[in-house]
Amino acid sequence: MHTLPQSIFRIARDATITTTMLCIAGFTQADPDAEREALARVIHEIQALEPLIATAESQALPDARIRFRYDWLRRDLRRIREGIQDHIDAPRNEPRLFPPLRGDYRQ
Repeated sequence: MHTLPQSIFRIARDATITTTMLCIAGFTQADPDAEREALARVIHEIQALEPLIATAESQALPDARIRFRYDWLRRDLRRIREGIQDHIDAPRNEPRLFPPLRGDYRQ
């Protein structure tokens, strides 16, 4: 069986490492406008959940022993939307605090 010389393996290894480093460098220089556009799409998707939530709520049994708290879900989604919008609108040099999400929607 014929094997390639060690120098070719080193060249391939070095090329792989260089390519990986260039890819990582490209990710670290992400476009802030692209991030804002992606976050705006997230806001849009969260808003698109409202009709689905309303449908689920209308089909819930009113006398169920354990009920899903749609009002808590809506409040948390509103907080998420507002947090994303605040991030989009805020200057890039200040950290922000966000109120905690309830997370438990059963009662």
